[in-house]
Amino acid sequence: MSSPVVTRFAPSPTGFLHIGGARTALFNWAYSKGKAGKMLLRIEDTDRERSTDAAVAAILDGLTWLGLTWDGEAVSQFARAQRHQEVAHELLAKGSAYYCYCSPAELDAMRAKAEAEKRPIRYDGTWRDRAPSTAPAGVKPVIRFKSPQTGETVIDDHAQGRVVIPNKDLDDLIILRSDGNPTYNLSVVVDDHDMGVTHIIRGVDHLTNAARQTQIYLAMGWGVPAMTHVPLIHGPDGAKLSKRHGALGVEAYREMGYLPAALRNYLARLGWSHGDDEIFSTEQLVQWFELDGIGKSAARFDFAKLENLNGHYIRHTDDAELLQHLIAFMPHDSQANGPALLARTDEAMKDKLVKAMPGLKERAKTLVELLKSAAYLYVSRPLPMDDKAKQIIAEGGTAALAEILPVLEGASEWTASVLEAAVKAHAEAAGLKLGKLAQPLRAALTGTSTSPGIFDVLEVLGRDESLARIRDQAQS
Repeated sequence: MSSPVVTRFAPSPTGFLHIGGARTALFNWAYSKGKAGKMLLRIEDTDRERSTDAAVAAILDGLTWLGLTWDGEAVSQFARAQRHQEVAHELLAKGSAYYCYCSPAELDAMRAKAEAEKRPIRYDGTWRDRAPSTAPAGVKPVIRFKSPQTGETVIDDHAQGRVVIPNKDLDDLIILRSDGNPTYNLSVVVDDHDMGVTHIIRGVDHLTNAARQTQIYLAMGWGVPAMTHVPLIHGPDGAKLSKRHGALGVEAYREMGYLPAALRNYLARLGWSHGDDEIFSTEQLVQWFELDGIGKSAARFDFAKLENLNGHYIRHTDDAELLQHLIAFMPHDSQANGPALLARTDEAMKDKLVKAMPGLKERAKTLVELLKSAAYLYVSRPLPMDDKAKQIIAEGGTAALAEILPVLEGASEWTASVLEAAVKAHAEAAGLKLGKLAQPLRAALTGTSTSPGIFDVLEVLGRDESLARIRDQAQS
């Protein structure tokens, strides 16, 4: 019986959870969930100068918002330094590592010589076979891993295929610094082994590390986890992803008004595919996700595609659920109307928002747009007017509103269908095009020249508020 699948996401807390990291977490999460396994979270905080509590909090918050849960408590790599030291000394005892007493000056000379001879810069093995008894006095040594010098290290990668690296191209890396601190490649191997990780899914930039880490696994007599190195994300122009392309933190996408489900769907399609499927639920992602669906070539990030996909999710999300997303989004909204709406989300306002949602969400591609289009529901009278709305009112709108006001006041029911029939009947009798009445109504009711259907707006605002707004402009 095969062992259960255990994946891990292992970010460094030196900044936000960037979009590439979020995709790596998503792939680990989807694969483990689809196999009824576990995804563990390890914070690789050994870089004490750059690691911050704020960055850890941002990573945890970003994962939580994306809906990517992990199993058990998050593990601190730094807290396990003693265990890493133990393994370094085990390798020493096995003859798979050695003390190196090279001074910084000697290493600089080694580097300079390699550059002069146009060779790759590598440690030359000075202390590989020397006895520690010949060490200079007063020098604290590092411990280096004794990498095989002949043969090759093979990585059978689920995404990159069979990767063969000649051992002569890998020098003897430091696994324990002179101050006793373990280095990255040792710590990762020890932690993945101790945590029972069966599948490592990470960026292709770790492929060289994979060879070094494989050698350490083999030297310790440990099984090597299955490896998948995911292609990088590029911008739409094919260049390395930068901030102008979308290399932002997950919190930035949250503030731009993207739904977690839409972002999950979009990220899943960056480097992974399931036939020609572009839009799929998270449940389908978990069901379909296999490592052989990950491609070799870099994926291209495209904001326009993400926006369109987000618009699809907004339109197809239940109205009450969408309201909850909107309320959760409000504190993150950079627009001034966010706090105003948050302050007025009493039950009556919530009811209005849900009632208005079918009209609001038809055009919105983000929660920012959705919130902006909902502004007419909670602004106070007299309404602020944009320039186009002012122009509509100034150019015959006041007279049109004065004319239609008694028609609306006499409406038998305040429903969209009854109001539409009454206004259309009046327009027909007066020989007017409907737009001559609808545009001034829209300006008076919303303060803008664009909105959901005007009769839906009237119904959602209610009789008293609608008539009051119309009177404000009919009498101006």
